[in-house]
Amino acid sequence: MSQAAFNIAAEPLTREAERALGQWIDPVLGTDLISAGAVRRLEARARQLHLEIRLGFPAQGYRRQLAQALKEYLMAHTRALAVEIDVDWEIVGAPVTSQSVPGVKHLIAVASGKGGVGKSTTATNLALALAAEGARVGILDADLYGPSQPRMLGLAGLPETAEGRMQPMLGHGIQTMSIGFLIDEESPVIWRGPMITQALTRLLNETDWQQLDYLIIDMPPGTGDIHLTMAQRMPVSGAVIVTTPQDIALLDARKGLKMFQKVNIPVLGIIENMSTHLCSQCGHEEHIFGAGGALRMAGQYGSEMLGELPLDIRIRIGADDGCPILVADPQGALAQTYMGIARKIAARLSATAQTTPPIPTITIA
Repeated sequence: MSQAAFNIAAEPLTREAERALGQWIDPVLGTDLISAGAVRRLEARARQLHLEIRLGFPAQGYRRQLAQALKEYLMAHTRALAVEIDVDWEIVGAPVTSQSVPGVKHLIAVASGKGGVGKSTTATNLALALAAEGARVGILDADLYGPSQPRMLGLAGLPETAEGRMQPMLGHGIQTMSIGFLIDEESPVIWRGPMITQALTRLLNETDWQQLDYLIIDMPPGTGDIHLTMAQRMPVSGAVIVTTPQDIALLDARKGLKMFQKVNIPVLGIIENMSTHLCSQCGHEEHIFGAGGALRMAGQYGSEMLGELPLDIRIRIGADDGCPILVADPQGALAQTYMGIARKIAARLSATAQTTPPIPTITIA
């Protein structure tokens, strides 16, 4: 950063604010706002500060909280008598390549090493959480052998077509495409690898996605043909691993994490599902599948623990009824947990997409 662009020597209050901002770690970004390139303007007029923040992830439910926390912090750590903070966001898309999907800025793979860990339910609620934060979100149901997104989002029927392209179905505001729309719900998909590869590629590229910030890919369990196809033919921006604390689940989750590392897809973090069970009758909380496994795995592989989700009957009921917990109880504790995890995922993705932080504008008056 040039001295001309960041000339703060003439204004002690601005220098104080800049120093304070460099020491304040944003709980979602995991770093300070200056290093993250989020500070776009800092003005000091007499003893008043005006700060403009632009985040790289959707923050509809976070902007007020961030502005209030920063205001209190700057009032306590500078000589400012008044602090005004504007928080906005802009989701910058991945670099355009020959593999880029029209209408999609980022592809996020939600994967697990084995089935039964709640991956699809987690993917659905994360998509809804990102949408609640102000993003345009879609889901591609890539689990072709066991598609579940139509049921989870309460969707049925055939997708419409226009000019040879399928129109995504809309479930609770989420643009959705699944092989489940094209076959009977109880019909098995008995296809070999090449057929699965072709079907997945067509579902992605022949769907008319409408200006999505994030397309969540609900991956099948394991590390098979679909995963290899995704790594080779799809511009995936990042992956999220879902596991339970159980040792067997963690063993397979490690394989999934290593697979993404080998194909150079950034692993944005690990989600521990069914972390605890809270009894609906007495309120007793118990680690029935073990404790701390995902956290240890994150530390072992240099990844991050994004959050813990409980084993709660309301999550299961919402998935079965086509009314996920983010829709059924958007202000409840479970929904807020999903929201916090979704913010971290989007923030980590914005950090991987960023090359060099923009130089903030410093105005002294």
